[in-house]
Amino acid sequence: MDASLKRQSVMQITIAATSYAAADAGPMRLLIVKTSSLGDIVHALPALSDAQRAVPNLRCDWLAERAFAEIPAWHPAVERVVSCDMRAWRQHLPRTIFGGEWSRFRDELRLHDYDLIIDAQGLVKSAWLAGRARGPLAGPNAGSAREPLAAWFYDRRYAVPRHDVAHAIARTRSLLAQALAYPLPQSGADAGLRREQFTHPELNEPYVLLLHGTTWTGKRWPQSHWSQLADWLSQHGLRPVLPWGNESERADAATIAAAGQGLVLPRLSLSEMAGWIAYARACVGVDTGLAHLAAAFGTPQVTLYGPTLPQLTGAIGANQVWLRASDTDTIDRARSNDVAVARVQDALTEMLAAA
Repeated sequence: MDASLKRQSVMQITIAATSYAAADAGPMRLLIVKTSSLGDIVHALPALSDAQRAVPNLRCDWLAERAFAEIPAWHPAVERVVSCDMRAWRQHLPRTIFGGEWSRFRDELRLHDYDLIIDAQGLVKSAWLAGRARGPLAGPNAGSAREPLAAWFYDRRYAVPRHDVAHAIARTRSLLAQALAYPLPQSGADAGLRREQFTHPELNEPYVLLLHGTTWTGKRWPQSHWSQLADWLSQHGLRPVLPWGNESERADAATIAAAGQGLVLPRLSLSEMAGWIAYARACVGVDTGLAHLAAAFGTPQVTLYGPTLPQLTGAIGANQVWLRASDTDTIDRARSNDVAVARVQDALTEMLAAA
């Protein structure tokens, strides 16, 4: 960070400290805006854990897309989740405006006056939504936000590492530490999730979750590799268990399960899926939201990377192993995810033996 950015950060932290250091003034009410996606919301949870430890009497609400609104509610610092549905609102604009849905959303968002609103997404969409709430709005500055134009919406702007040089977890932890004026913790990321919050699956045998689904074609691991791994797991006394998110993924799951006496799960809520992840002996996944959730629980996991870089989007948590298809330090959508099955088997063998 150059000298000008350092001076800017020190000045902003000093100003923030004036507002938040007086713990005797009563609870501080915070709104975090991180609307999507599954992995992005999980990545923001450790920053809230930091804030909960550092700020006395913190009371936090969270604004999230309806499809992911279950996730923030799992964190013990979150009192209320306000849900939005931008895609449906755009598709049915007259109904949204004249049918009362927008008014209901706005009223819910404005139920409280906030001491601070933090847009942890850094997009024009999220910044605009955050501006509908009542309170000063903070976010990354134009040099740090995913969409620089978003910074124009903010009352307070902070320099954080860019998304192409630092992991999303580190970026969000830095943003909240500056906005709430506490020293950036040097400890590992703690998402605040505990397996005891979730229901144990009704499966009386050890199982390994195969997180095969992803919308990004280049991230997919070949189905033949999944089938080979499922057969290997079955031979080693571990039941392959396969979730899915759409009909194509369900068909793939059935094919993989057939190779190794696996179990294809029914359609589950995120909370139900979290239970399966939390109590698994291990997970094997591609770079997708459920893999990041597994890392947040500390479930032993092998994650496979092809076109993406684990140092930027890696599954961060206890008991995590990253296997890369290439040592090239670039993001390349054309690069395939062709990690050898034997590498995955060796990593799982070592991981489970240690556990």
